[in-house]
This record gives sequence, structure tokens and C-alpha cells, in this order.
Amino acid sequence: MKTTPPPSQTLIILCILLPCLITDHVSCSCTVPRTKHPTSKYIRVSCRQTLYPKLCQRSLAKYAAEIKTSPKLLATTALLVTFNTTRRTSKRLRKLSVNRALKLKPGELQALLECVEEVSDSVYELRKSIKELNDSRKGPEFELRMNDVQTWVSAALTDDDTCMDDFTTRGKVKVLVRRLVVRIARLTSIALAFINNYAAV
Repeated sequence: MKTTPPPSQTLIILCILLPCLITDHVSCSCTVPRTKHPTSKYIRVSCRQTLYPKLCQRSLAKYAAEIKTSPKLLATTALLVTFNTTRRTSKRLRKLSVNRALKLKPGELQALLECVEEVSDSVYELRKSIKELNDSRKGPEFELRMNDVQTWVSAALTDDDTCMDDFTTRGKVKVLVRRLVVRIARLTSIALAFINNYAAV
């Protein structure tokens, strides 16, 4: 039987992952012990339904004790992990775009700047999705809220894909950017799979 987390459980997940959500200076007053146990059966089984089960398990294993068997907490945690990783990637791409030591060619620089913009859009869309997903409750507005979340996370995934399409030439910058962006695209795909599952419960 599917379980719906009480507000306190959702707060626990937010306290674990929220410090990077709004600003670098945000802190959370509650402390939650980290589990050192292997990935729970629920997470293993759930991750097998995604396109990237190994990455899924590595990303969510440490939160198994908090997620338990809750589809909402699973989706929320996956989305928060995705947001935090995408936000860090956005900052790294911005640093690359102003790194003169790379000696970027005009075409590479333009592609990188466009990629920075796309990933920034992804951060914004994921941020909106987190708030909407966290506020979602079974009721008249549930379907509308979840449609918004699914739309925004899908858009974030499209932004990640578009970033890579901007690079039409080969080079070390493309290789580096691809490694960074492929990871966040895969995490976004995982989060979207769990969001779709929660929406269908």
C-alpha cells in the first residue's frame, strides 16, 4: 500500500537538502542522522524503473531512512538532489565562460554562453517545481499542481539537451561541458520518472 508522508517527514527531507536551495547562506535548524545502511529495497526497486538505475541508487541511497516507502518523498528528494546538482553545474559553467586560460574560440564561447543560459533556465524551472511539489496535497488542485511540476521538470530536461546541441564543434570544452550536463540531464530524467509515478498514485 502506498504511503503518504505527514508534513513532518517532508520537512525532514527539506532540512537535509534545502541549505543550497535558496542561497548559499541558508541554513536549517533541524538535524537528521544520516543512514549508513545500503540502499533500501524500495529505492532499489524504484530506481530499476528509471533509465539510469545505478546513478539513481547512488544519488538517493543516503536518504533511504527518510524516504521509507513514500512516493512523494522519493519524488521530492530526487528533485532536490537534481536541483542542487544543477545549481552547482550552472555556477561551474559560468566560471568556465570567463576563464581566459581556456582560450576559447568565438564559436566555443558563444556555445558556452548559450549553455549557461539554458542551464540557468533549468535551475529556475526546478526551483519552481520543488515549491509546487512540496505544496501538493491530494484534493481538487492536485492534478493541476502536478501538471505544472511535470511541465517544468520536462522543460528543464529540454534545456539540458539544448545546451549540448549548442556545441557544433569538437574540443576539450565540449567534452567537459558534456560530462557536467549529461549528469544533470540524467538526474532530471530520474526525478521526472518519480514525479510521474507520484502523480499517478
